[in-house]
Amino acid sequence: MAARALMFQGTGSDVGKSLIVAGLCRLYARRGLRVRPFKPQNMSNNAAVSADGGEIGRAQALQARAAGIEPTVDLNPVLLKPETDTGAQIVVHGRRLGHARAREFQALKPTLLAAVLESAARLADSSDLVLVEGAGSPAEINLRAGDIANMGFAEAAGVPVVLIGDIDRGGVIAALVGTHAVLDPADRARVAGYLINRFRGDPTLFDDGLRAIGDRTGWPGFGVVPWFADAVRLPAEDAVALERPATTGSTADGGRVVVAVPKLSRIANFDDLDPLGAEPAVDLRIVQPGRALPGDADLVLLPGSKSTIGDLAFLRAQGWDVDIAAHVRRGGRVLGLCGGYQMLGRVVSDPDGIEGPPGAAAGLGLLDVETVLSPDKTLTRTAARHLATGKPVVGYEIHIGRTEGPDRARPVLALADGRAEGATSADGRIAGCYLHGLFVADGFRRAYLQGLGGRGDPTLCFDASIDAVLDRLADHLAAHLDTEALLAAARPMTVPR
Repeated sequence: MAARALMFQGTGSDVGKSLIVAGLCRLYARRGLRVRPFKPQNMSNNAAVSADGGEIGRAQALQARAAGIEPTVDLNPVLLKPETDTGAQIVVHGRRLGHARAREFQALKPTLLAAVLESAARLADSSDLVLVEGAGSPAEINLRAGDIANMGFAEAAGVPVVLIGDIDRGGVIAALVGTHAVLDPADRARVAGYLINRFRGDPTLFDDGLRAIGDRTGWPGFGVVPWFADAVRLPAEDAVALERPATTGSTADGGRVVVAVPKLSRIANFDDLDPLGAEPAVDLRIVQPGRALPGDADLVLLPGSKSTIGDLAFLRAQGWDVDIAAHVRRGGRVLGLCGGYQMLGRVVSDPDGIEGPPGAAAGLGLLDVETVLSPDKTLTRTAARHLATGKPVVGYEIHIGRTEGPDRARPVLALADGRAEGATSADGRIAGCYLHGLFVADGFRRAYLQGLGGRGDPTLCFDASIDAVLDRLADHLAAHLDTEALLAAARPMTVPR
């Protein structure tokens, strides 16, 4: 028998769809249901490597964890990874299909529906409940033709929809009533109800608002979810999260380590920063474009990028190359991860035009290595040992290109398969590697911070803290949503086979 399914769509982007689905995955899984998260189409440069060796959106990996399962490519069959303002890399069933501009992708979407429904069918056969997350908003009716992310999928799979409105951004009544107004009658009929997310204050003050929404739409409400402060402790999928003010860490005696991270235009896999941000003695500063890198930084961390050559130009346009050079002259340290590692070398070449027109760009010249981009993508999860500290780490690689050069003779890591990974300058102050997720390992993180003159919190177990937050999120939703009514609203998927 096919699993029941319920789809969560938003009145806009970043209304909390991913978080709601993650919390409900944990809640229903704790009740003994076999739960699977599903996002037909995602757009994010924050990707994860799945257990079956593909790549999916980071949010679906977190939702899989909430459901107590290993992530697979079926959880997110179509992933778009923006490379320019008008184009993106297209990943289907975990593998790179190619690049398309926005208009080209609109024409391609109908052909991708088969891949989406294929994954949905497999999930339906292996679960009791599929919680589907939409993308953007169904109110974008200009994109309805050929849609596979919102109502197009709901129609094809016979899945009812719950709309999520974000009251924190204002205008939630207009957002829900406006969505009702612009949907065509068939799509409107698929909406089983709505919920309000991110409420602050006394929820009874919104009773009249709930009545107004009900009067104008006829949709029932499933609840009002108060602001969940611990959401910042979970990996974020959208780089918009990096625009929010950072929390400055400090210790009782004022000791701290300042880590500066330039916010690249195509920043990717930025959840690498989360464990550092969780450390009380780390002052993690995400430097916005147009701002100088702080002169008191102990470490400049160059993060991953979906477009290394493009972000090298962006970095120089902000003057960050000058700031990094000054930081190095002062004796500061620099760490590059993945795309950031490639930028540290002498040159990045793209002979096949993988990221744009064929060509090459000068790197920052801080490591004696060169990178050549190629169509083949490395996707792997692995364990390793950090050579300078001797500490074990676990992480993943998700990149195109090979990096070679003399500084590779001083690797950063010894991988589980015996290969050496990364490069270090002769004085040991500049280093880079391809492995994401390094700082999740508590022992390594503490040893690394000690090498910067700081210290890590000996009580912080970062990986375990993620599960603790997911449990609190599930409790939070259980207290404020009619979860029985939500479950009753789910219907068996009618996926074509």
